[in-house]
Amino acid sequence: MSLVFFSRGRTSLFAIRDKIKIMYDLMIIGAGPAGLTASIYASRFKINHLVIGDPFGSSLAKAHMIENWPGEKSIKGSDLLMKFLEHAQGLGGEVLFDNAVSVKREGEIFKIRTSTDKIFESKSVVLCSGTKERKLDVPGETEFLGRGVSYCAVCDGAFFKGKTVAVVGGGNSAVMAALMLSEHSEKVYLIHRKDTFRSEPVMLERIKESPKIEIIVNTNITEIKGDSKVGSVVLDTEYKGLNELVLDGVFVEVGLTPNSVLLGDLGVETDAQGHIVVDAGGATNIEGLYAAGDVSGGSNGIRQILSASSEGMVSVSSIYNFLKTKQGTK
Repeated sequence: MSLVFFSRGRTSLFAIRDKIKIMYDLMIIGAGPAGLTASIYASRFKINHLVIGDPFGSSLAKAHMIENWPGEKSIKGSDLLMKFLEHAQGLGGEVLFDNAVSVKREGEIFKIRTSTDKIFESKSVVLCSGTKERKLDVPGETEFLGRGVSYCAVCDGAFFKGKTVAVVGGGNSAVMAALMLSEHSEKVYLIHRKDTFRSEPVMLERIKESPKIEIIVNTNITEIKGDSKVGSVVLDTEYKGLNELVLDGVFVEVGLTPNSVLLGDLGVETDAQGHIVVDAGGATNIEGLYAAGDVSGGSNGIRQILSASSEGMVSVSSIYNFLKTKQGTK
């Protein structure tokens, strides 16, 4: 027999200084693979919940092509994301296209504030907020953002048709970005600070086979230069006798940092890299607060769509038992 959770404040909406306050049993923060999978299972467990997040701002939406999702030999990231979203909404999951900016706890209740200044209350929270792009932190990076500097090859690659661009990084995201950009650009430099790559070998083989892609290793970009837009980058080593490359664009793919800042001073335990520490059930050191996906340190640190989805499911299973225990429901 399924267990249904009811929230007394669920059916009443009232304004407080133009802010909306609603009580839920579960708030899911983040609308990527972890968050949407959490919603799917929350619906199956009959848990009254709301998802807050922008699905199209997730890393999956920016992925050019996914080739390791079971059952899909090859699928665009945005297409796979739509399947997640349609599945979650098809089961009755509510998705609010907004961003949570803070999570606070008052007694046993969590209060979540959004960027549009709405306030929601919940008995439990699963944080699936993912990660944000790590920056190079070099002169010119901020100045030329949107004018040749980009953190999303899928979003901006088509603007560089027939141009010369550089991708900075050595992981899967960098290699995939270089491959995708080679479909549009005339020339793609893949610049990596080391001489070994962290990407999957099969992806690196494709890079080496492409006549449009040139690899530069043991090299860092120290400055991005230009007038009204990117014109070149300065390197910390010489490449073919020069330490400056003429470019039209720079795509930064140097890693991600956990997007956990909205937890403020809750006292959530994190590891050295800032990932939220969770147990086997996705629980943090704060009762009622769970984390899943790339923001957490679960699944042995494997940052994959499959592991994010499984963590979302596991967390909701734990939350179901947590709520059942709290409410004393048979």
